Amino acid sequence: MSLFKWDVVYDGKTPPPGKAVGPRQRLSWGRTAGLGAQHVVAMFGATFVFPVVMGLDPNLAILFSGVCTIMFLLITNNMVPSYLGTSASFVAAVAAIRGQGGDSADVTGAILVAGLVLAAIGAAVHFAGTGFLHKLLPPAVTGAVVMLIGFNLAPVVAGVYWPQDQWIALLTATFMVMAAVLLPGFWGRIAVFLALIFGYVISWLSDIMFGQITSVTPVSGGEAVPHDRVDWSAVGDASWFGFPSGTLADGVSAVHAPSFSFTFILLVLPGVIALIAENTGHVKAVAEMTGDDLDPYMGRAIGADGVATAFASAFGGSPTTTYAENIGVMSATRIYSTAAYYVAALVAILLGLCPKFGAIVNAIPGGVLGGITVVLYGMIGLVGAKIWVENRVDFGDPVNIVGLAAGIIVGVGGVSLSFTDDFELGGIALGSILVIAYYHLVAWRKHEGTDEGSEEVTKAL
Repeated sequence: MSLFKWDVVYDGKTPPPGKAVGPRQRLSWGRTAGLGAQHVVAMFGATFVFPVVMGLDPNLAILFSGVCTIMFLLITNNMVPSYLGTSASFVAAVAAIRGQGGDSADVTGAILVAGLVLAAIGAAVHFAGTGFLHKLLPPAVTGAVVMLIGFNLAPVVAGVYWPQDQWIALLTATFMVMAAVLLPGFWGRIAVFLALIFGYVISWLSDIMFGQITSVTPVSGGEAVPHDRVDWSAVGDASWFGFPSGTLADGVSAVHAPSFSFTFILLVLPGVIALIAENTGHVKAVAEMTGDDLDPYMGRAIGADGVATAFASAFGGSPTTTYAENIGVMSATRIYSTAAYYVAALVAILLGLCPKFGAIVNAIPGGVLGGITVVLYGMIGLVGAKIWVENRVDFGDPVNIVGLAAGIIVGVGGVSLSFTDDFELGGIALGSILVIAYYHLVAWRKHEGTDEGSEEVTKAL
C-alpha cells in the first residue's frame, strides 16, 4: 500500500452508527478536511499557550507543530494517528533555566538534546522491545516524575501570571473548569481555547468599564505600572503573511540557533520521562480504540517525537508531544484516519505563516494566562496520580511510598545540591534522579515479598 493512499470507506460519507474509519482509510476529502480543521481547534489552545509561558515564539510553535506532525506520521508509516502539539513537560525546567539567567537559546539548546535522547530511546525500544524501559521506568517512577514536573510550576503561576490581574485570572480559571466538565463532547475538549476567548472578552470589557489596571508586567522591570489589559498595538503593524521573525522578550531572535549548557541540559532531561509516558499512553490508547496491534510502532512513535522535538528546537521552536485533546476527537468521532492529520498539519503551517495571528497570541492578557495555567499546571501534576491509579500502584508497599517520597519533595520544593560554585542540581532534575535512584535502591524487596519489618514500616505510614 502506498504511503499516501487511503482506502475510501462508506462511499466517503459519514460512517454508520458503531462503525469506525481506520488509520489507513478515509472519507471524502471534504469531510476529511472538516475533521482536520476540528483537530486544529482541539490542539489550538494548549499549543500556543505553552510557547507563550516558556517565552518562545507562538507562531513558530504552530508552524513547527504542523511540520512535526507530518514527520511523526511518516516515521510511524501512517499507522499511529496523532497531532504533535507543544509539550508542557519542559515548562518547569524552562522556568528554572530562565531563573538561573539562561536565555531562549539556552532553553532550545537544552530541549534539543532532550529530543535527541528521546529519539535514541525510541530507537532502542524499536529494536530491543519495551521490556527494559518498563523495568527502568515502572509506573510508580513515571507517575512521580510527571507529578513533580506539574506541581513544580505552582510558583510560576503564583509569582508571574496570577498577580497581573487576579480577578480576571479567577474568572478565567472558573470558566475553564466549568467548560471542561460541563460542556458536551467536542466543546469540553477545547476548554483551553474557549477559556482564552472568554478571558480575552472579559479583559476587553474590564478595560472599557474600569479603565487601566496597575500591576507588574513581564516588561515593567518588577514595578507595578498602569496598563491596558488588552493591548493590540502590535497587531495592526503585523503583516498577514510571512515567516516568523522579530525578537523575543529576552532579546533573542524568534528564529535562532540553540546554545548548550550541561547544567541546563540536566534540568530538562526529566521531561524525557514524561514524554515517554505520554507517547506510550497515546499509542496504547489508539491501539485500544482502533483494535490494531501497535506495539511494533511504539519505538517509532517515541523516536518520532524525539526527532520532532530536536528538529523544532534547532530553529528556536517549541518541544512537541502527542495530544490527548486529539485522542478525544477520535474517540468521539471514531474516525482515526491519518489523512485528517495531514490536513490539520497543513492548516497549522498556514497559521504559523501569519504574523498577525502571532501578534494576537502575544497580546493574551497576563490575567488570562494566570487563570489557564493554574488549571493546566495542576492537571499536569495530577496526570502523575492518574498513572498511579491506572497501573494500580500499591502505596501500602513501602518500596513505592518511601522510595518515591524524597524525590517528590525535592522536585516540588526546589531543593538543590551544590557540587561546585558553578554547578548544582536542584528542583526537577535532582528530584527525578532521587525518585529513580531511591526506587531502584529498594525495588529488589518486591521480588522477596513483604517481611515483618516492611509491614511495620507500612503500618507506621
